Amino acid sequence: MSSHPSAGKEIIQAAALALRTARATQAAIAPVSSQFGITRLADAYAVQEINTRAALDQGRRLVGRKIGLTSTAVQQQLGVDQPDFGMLFADMEIADGGEIDCSRLIQPKAEGEIAFVLGRDLPHVDCTLAELMSAVEYLLPALEIVDSAIADWKISLADTVADNASSALYVLGKQPTRLAGLDLRLEGMLLEKNGAQAAIGVGAACLGNPLDACLWLARTMARAGRPLMAGDVLLSGALGPMTPVMAGDRLQLRLTRLGEVGCRFV
Repeated sequence: MSSHPSAGKEIIQAAALALRTARATQAAIAPVSSQFGITRLADAYAVQEINTRAALDQGRRLVGRKIGLTSTAVQQQLGVDQPDFGMLFADMEIADGGEIDCSRLIQPKAEGEIAFVLGRDLPHVDCTLAELMSAVEYLLPALEIVDSAIADWKISLADTVADNASSALYVLGKQPTRLAGLDLRLEGMLLEKNGAQAAIGVGAACLGNPLDACLWLARTMARAGRPLMAGDVLLSGALGPMTPVMAGDRLQLRLTRLGEVGCRFV
């Protein structure tokens, strides 16, 4: 991707504004990769960072991160060899069992994930696995509602990264579980839509182990100057395929040992 020349500052600003406007008006736009020539990963993250700052300036509060592209199959599809990240803000949280107003969204889909909640900061670019594991306060079942500002989900890596890794909302379960003694590779996931099986998956589908995804994130965020902090929620990546959702749908996520979480769309 780095073979492309870097986009200029004005172009990066324009792409950021186009995505902010698309989200605010729930009107999807053409890919920023084709519309603005945002093809380099660094430029895509620069677009994301502009919109992160704009959100913080509006008084929105950063409470965590999401990790995307943790499935080897999806990585191959987009021609990448690493995951991506997006920001989670306090106003993106929906209560377990709560209602999600579809008028807030453009073309939503849902994923079943494991959320990690940190009990201490992870400031080091060379964060170790031991430091990560000792920083994890507890785990929760999580539904991530992804949404794209790019029409028909016709996204490249640069498009999803620029669009805050296609993140929209998230729902956390209320039964915290300690990490000690769990083999997350073997954590099974069943996502039901309207009482029928919509997706199944397993922890190993997330970069081999969701802990590896979180370790990548801790190091990457320290390098990016937005290190993970105590209290942060980390959505570690989908354990199975995305499921399209619309008004009237009910979702229930069941994990083997980490409990359940649900929501409905209105």
